[in-house]
Amino acid sequence: MFDTVLVANRGEIAVRVIRTLRELGVRSVAVYTEADADTRHVHDADTAVRIPGYLSIPDIVEAALGTGAQAVHPGYGFLAENAKFARACADAGLVFVGPPAEAIEAMGDKIHAKATVSAAGVPVVPGLSDVDDFAAAAAEVGYPLLLKPSAGGGGKGMRLVTDPADLSAAVESAQREAKSAFGDDRLLLERFVTTPRHIEIQVLADAHGTVLHLGERECSLQRRHQKIIEEAPSVLLDEATRARMGEAAAEAARSVGYTGAGTVEFIVSDKAPDEFFFMEMNTRLQVEHPVTELVTGLDLVAWQLRIAAGERLSLTQQDIRLNGHAIEARVYAEDPARGFIPTGGTVLALREPAGARVDSWLRPGTVVGSDYDPMLAKVIAWGPDRAAALHRLDRALADTAVLGLTTNISFLRALLGDPDVQSGQLDTELVERRLDTLVSGGVPEEFFVAAALDRLIGLLPVSDVVDPWEVPSGWRLSERGGVTMRLEARESGALVRVEGLPDSASVVVDDGPPVEVSARRQGDRLDVHYAGEFLRYARAGDWLARDGRAVLVRERPNLLATHGETNDGGPVVSPMPGTVLVVKVSPGEVVTAGTALVVVEAMKMEHTVVAPVDGVVRELRVQPGQQVALDETLAVVTPEAEQ
Repeated sequence: MFDTVLVANRGEIAVRVIRTLRELGVRSVAVYTEADADTRHVHDADTAVRIPGYLSIPDIVEAALGTGAQAVHPGYGFLAENAKFARACADAGLVFVGPPAEAIEAMGDKIHAKATVSAAGVPVVPGLSDVDDFAAAAAEVGYPLLLKPSAGGGGKGMRLVTDPADLSAAVESAQREAKSAFGDDRLLLERFVTTPRHIEIQVLADAHGTVLHLGERECSLQRRHQKIIEEAPSVLLDEATRARMGEAAAEAARSVGYTGAGTVEFIVSDKAPDEFFFMEMNTRLQVEHPVTELVTGLDLVAWQLRIAAGERLSLTQQDIRLNGHAIEARVYAEDPARGFIPTGGTVLALREPAGARVDSWLRPGTVVGSDYDPMLAKVIAWGPDRAAALHRLDRALADTAVLGLTTNISFLRALLGDPDVQSGQLDTELVERRLDTLVSGGVPEEFFVAAALDRLIGLLPVSDVVDPWEVPSGWRLSERGGVTMRLEARESGALVRVEGLPDSASVVVDDGPPVEVSARRQGDRLDVHYAGEFLRYARAGDWLARDGRAVLVRERPNLLATHGETNDGGPVVSPMPGTVLVVKVSPGEVVTAGTALVVVEAMKMEHTVVAPVDGVVRELRVQPGQQVALDETLAVVTPEAEQ
């Protein structure tokens, strides 16, 4: 085993790899950029080296050599599937903890990968590559179809096209995003499999000819072609199909001389579960690898290191047994109610659940910016069967609180409770079909009551000698008074009137009836008795969290909605902090409602900002490459009637 290993990554995967290195007694080296100087992976590592960026191969190699590392673990993302990086490590005398560069190249190019595995007898999805005339190719493949970047995965640059009229715009957007993410704008077209399920097989291969498959993971619950819930095993497969798919995955790995831990991804129609097609091979560790670890009892990172060190696999295929069921939920800094746009902010307080595995890079004070992927953590639960695992994961998410930024936790709980998810009737389009029912339309009244009481507690004097006039009870000589607060949370608002003190008060919300309440604050916890219920909140600043939902409740002079989401003209603002990629209009241009104005990118995701009404672009305040903040004005569109 190695003495020292450098982890060429950041976030939760760097923290997770460092954890196994510590368990193996191996010294860990972290790398970090200026923005990540105070993040968790830097503090967890034995030593850390600052670098200009996580894609800087020379600087990472220099950091490894300078700290005495014998090996480099790439994690996933960034340089994990970069053959040049693997070769640079080898040229410097470093062991790359992953497959040979030739295997990365063979599977990293989707066009080449399909040809390679097809020659090995693995079934592939019908499609076309090396396309010059996209309209002709699309007509041959047929609609609906998927545009996919040849050089990368993770849902970036992927577009579903159902109408020929949308093809040109989809190709333009997909090529631009593929070029930005992977440096290569080549696309391939594939037939879109109806009611598709995304099932992948974990493989493990040593350098001595042994290739094992470790069962499958069901990854069909996705948004924007990116996974959000993963589980092992899949309820769709029977033992015979599992064995056939596993052997096909092993054969795909053998076809390129693969070593280490990797994943072969298949697409399966829900209507024909015994028929599967190769999609791609990820030549790295997967985000969802913990569910495989929980049902097999294997530490995949430890095996990656052992294989990289030259060890033989001590397991046989007969040794692999799947025990129970495991489900993972990805916690993102994003807003499901607004199209899953990335969010950001500073983590003011953090509560992680007991009784579940949490892979996270968060800690209080962590700043979540717009430069990287918005995934914050993964919550993973195991149970003796699927029903138990679902229940345990739901309870774990209910006990998770990230205060200081908007996350998708409450959305994940709603998704886990969906009847089809509960019964295992999954497909990759389920989230899109059910989104309206999965996203809450407003903030529950209880949060406004809790926020009002929390503010009232904050106004109470803390000295032993109390001036009655300093007690915020609203008391006056002539009549019983009260304290009125106008509160806002997201697009919701409430007028809350509290009479009395927090330990015994009456509260009226808007024009509702008075309700007896009481509240007590203990540090970062707020306990409220309201409407016959006992409600416990985590609190930090203006943030409150309960049952997995975190809400920012502010006191406002009015309750008007923000973000320019109205039917009137005027300022059009950025829905997220990020970078302006494209400006599609000019000042004075006449536009119709829905016309694309500006494309903003954050955390490798594009968002097109459109005109809210028919009108004229009176002002254009941004240009390509400009950094913009949440709610910053991008343009001003005035309705034609106001000209």
